[in-house]
Amino acid sequence: MRLFLLTVLTMCAFAANSILNRLAIDSGYSEPASFAVVRVLAGAVVLALLVFLKAGGLPLRNRRRIAGAGSLSLYMIGFSVAYLTLDAGLGALILFGVVQITMFAVTSVTGNTPTARQIAGAAIALAGLAYVLWPTGAVQVSPVGAALMTAAGVGWAIYSLVGRSEPDALAGTAANFVVALPVTALSLLATKGEWHMTGAGYFLAALSGGVTSGMGYALWYRVLPQLAPATAAVVQLSVPVIAIVGGVILLGETASLRLILGAGLVLGGIALAVLRLKPRQGV
Repeated sequence: MRLFLLTVLTMCAFAANSILNRLAIDSGYSEPASFAVVRVLAGAVVLALLVFLKAGGLPLRNRRRIAGAGSLSLYMIGFSVAYLTLDAGLGALILFGVVQITMFAVTSVTGNTPTARQIAGAAIALAGLAYVLWPTGAVQVSPVGAALMTAAGVGWAIYSLVGRSEPDALAGTAANFVVALPVTALSLLATKGEWHMTGAGYFLAALSGGVTSGMGYALWYRVLPQLAPATAAVVQLSVPVIAIVGGVILLGETASLRLILGAGLVLGGIALAVLRLKPRQGV
């Protein structure tokens, strides 16, 4: 039960990131690149302070930083730049679809082949997500945006897989943020030179970076060693649905029948993939 609650809390933190990002950008408080830079900076500062308060050191020169910080940078850069030319719903669908495929492929190669039930559950959940997120009307797909979001999905999948071997979740996450900061900042500012941020934008980005990203990612690294790779991949499909429900509750967005039906498919697919069925007892 404790692992279940921690996993749910982590998914809620990820969903809160989406809500804070939408609130900042849709309200004109910030543009995507500026938000991402402040988000990573806030995460690096908050996590580094927490590690030092524990009298610990940051494992900056550890070989895990190549994969951990590198994949985090790839995710942050691809995610932020892709949304400049890509519909939000379609972008989320590409992101989480690529995460599923990448994590399932890597775990299959390493000998942890997903079961038929896990694959079926992931397919059902992904179909439900597509039903909720697929844009209505004509869809203009930017090849560059789709490629960047695909790169972001690969980056997040690698980041999740690397986290399974991280011995200290808090210190490892802090080091990843610190190392990823200059790469992410330089890349995003070079791509989008304009800097636009209001006071509300700084607050929302700092909240996203220091709390829902920093602490959320540290918690993710904490629970990952206790989750099967296929389970870790599938449960993340709940994040967009939680974010949409959060938008309904917190931002006054409309809850449609499409959302309710799609959310049911997502949750049903996750349950099929994650829950272990108990054998029936003989009478």
